[in-house]
Amino acid sequence: MHSIAMFMSKLVLLLSLLISFVSSEDTSFTFDGFKSANLSLDGIAEITSTGLLKLTNNTNFQMGQAFYPNPISFRNSSNGAVSSFSTTFVFAIVSEDAALSGYGLAFVIAPTRGLPAGILSKFLGLFNTTSFVNPKNQLVGVELDTTKNPEIDDINDNHVGIDINGLQSERSATAGYYADDNGGFRTLSLKSGQQMQVWLEYDGVQKQINVTLAPLDVGKPKIPLLSLSRDLSPIIGNNMYVGFSSATGETLANHYVLAWSFKMNGQAPELLLSQVQLPPILVGIERSKFLTIGLPVIIVSLASVAISGVIYVIRRKRKFEELLEDWELDYGPQRFKYKDLFVATKGFREKEQLGKGGFGKVYRGVLPTSKIEIAVKRISHESRQGMKEFVAEIASMGRLRHRNLVPLLGYCRRKKELLLVYDFMPSGSLDKYLFYQPTLTLCWSQRFRVIKGVASGLFYLHEEWEQVVVHRDVKASNVLLDGELNARLGDFGLARFYDRGTDPQTTHVVGTIGYIAPELTRSGKATTSTDVFAFGAFLLEVACGRRPIEPRWRTEDAILVDWVFSQLNRGEILGARDPNLGADYVAEEVELVLKLGLLCSHSEPAARPSMRQVVQFLEGGIPLPELPSVGLYASGLTFAMSYPVAPMDNAFTPLSSIADSLLLEGR
Repeated sequence: MHSIAMFMSKLVLLLSLLISFVSSEDTSFTFDGFKSANLSLDGIAEITSTGLLKLTNNTNFQMGQAFYPNPISFRNSSNGAVSSFSTTFVFAIVSEDAALSGYGLAFVIAPTRGLPAGILSKFLGLFNTTSFVNPKNQLVGVELDTTKNPEIDDINDNHVGIDINGLQSERSATAGYYADDNGGFRTLSLKSGQQMQVWLEYDGVQKQINVTLAPLDVGKPKIPLLSLSRDLSPIIGNNMYVGFSSATGETLANHYVLAWSFKMNGQAPELLLSQVQLPPILVGIERSKFLTIGLPVIIVSLASVAISGVIYVIRRKRKFEELLEDWELDYGPQRFKYKDLFVATKGFREKEQLGKGGFGKVYRGVLPTSKIEIAVKRISHESRQGMKEFVAEIASMGRLRHRNLVPLLGYCRRKKELLLVYDFMPSGSLDKYLFYQPTLTLCWSQRFRVIKGVASGLFYLHEEWEQVVVHRDVKASNVLLDGELNARLGDFGLARFYDRGTDPQTTHVVGTIGYIAPELTRSGKATTSTDVFAFGAFLLEVACGRRPIEPRWRTEDAILVDWVFSQLNRGEILGARDPNLGADYVAEEVELVLKLGLLCSHSEPAARPSMRQVVQFLEGGIPLPELPSVGLYASGLTFAMSYPVAPMDNAFTPLSSIADSLLLEGR
């Protein structure tokens, strides 16, 4: 009898497994709330008392994942291809401060239940720094992303993406939906706390993925937000798991899933939206819970809150503590509070970082009171100069005012940090458009306007301000563009100020290879003429779309000024123009710029024009002299190579002058 009972038990088990296998191709489930759901939870994921699936809470650097506990057979038993499937779910991302929300969440189809290789924060708990793009991941997902991560080419900080084997989305779009009444696109904010519904559908015959998003009070739109033609058979294995993943970092948010349904070979069952409840943080605390739980907790906590408040005030004071000495009162209007800069840059978040160089990082910010956009550079202020003289020179920079200069708004000192505050230039640096944006180039009229703007700014520095200012690092990467692509010369970290009529002092050679005048390496004296030499290299750089020195080119063509001169000798100087300009350019203007670039690059300082003359040449006020009349010849143009040749982005390190190259690199 015992053996018969064991046999019957095994037979029942075998039959159940067989039935499960046969029916797995039509797996279907619906959760109109998760109170009784048997989900596999990892990390800080939990099911709340009201039946919400809560992936993360207000805890830093944590991960939360929830998966349907059983594997699902995605493949058709007859041909082995991935069958059609669909899923829909309702979610909400809730935070106390929507401007500082978390990272978003993702629905995933994965080979395992839980993804132990995932790390926190920006990779949503799914991947790590080596696996976020890997064809062997066997993962398909839909990300609801509330941050812009440059590592994975995110389009913005509010987008939906179709992910295959990584977080670098195959398709992505700003969160929103196409209204059925007129087809117009309506943007949604993923981190608004609003409940939204997502539909993911895969057509196993057409090999098409569609993703649709809509607010909870809007039916499923007819036009999907995202569509991707892709056969998932090489990616999805025989048995896979479905679920959700999210993570927190420095910024926090509560990521909720309120309802979920899934079906193989059919349309996912509709959700009973009437049973979907708002997260408690949005609807408030019920009176009964407040009286029975909240009020006693508040009363008991009053004393500890008072003590914590005192500790908080002390810590906050230390956190925003600044250095302020009596002599700095003279510069009061140019002094910023550290607290304001901290708030403006959202705590100097990585997301707000604009650039990084050897002398510090630059962050975008918005001043809390005036709402002015700024760029803040954080550097060490352990200068070889005395701090008083150091700030005095910064104050002098702050008084430079010209439409073609990036204005320094002020500074802040804190501990061993110096923070410099500039106007924010939304279009970035000029070299980005010359060298790093092959699909987005500047037309000739825009380039010519930039050239004239930089010339005007240098003329102001050399002749119109109360002192002579030698910039010492004129180049395309130090020219920023405002919202209308007007040129602003910036990065005054190497600038020298001296009174008119005085002799410039000898200093260490600083600047960038390819822009340094030959006499500077001999005398060590930076003058307005050495700036003109650098401006000549800049002119050729903009007109030709080439850097002053290109080590990868043939030896005879590696130095730009010599190459342009050889084109001039052959009577083909226009052949030196940037091929990206196409046919849309003014030949006379291009020829003028190229010849002026050669003239400014003359090896003899006395043969170079002043910036006043340069402006007049560019404006057509005076004609450009014939180049042979000023003794222009090839050997007089070649860059002096008495210093070691280095990559073009390298620069000499100064041992003195303002800020010890504080603005040399990065923006």
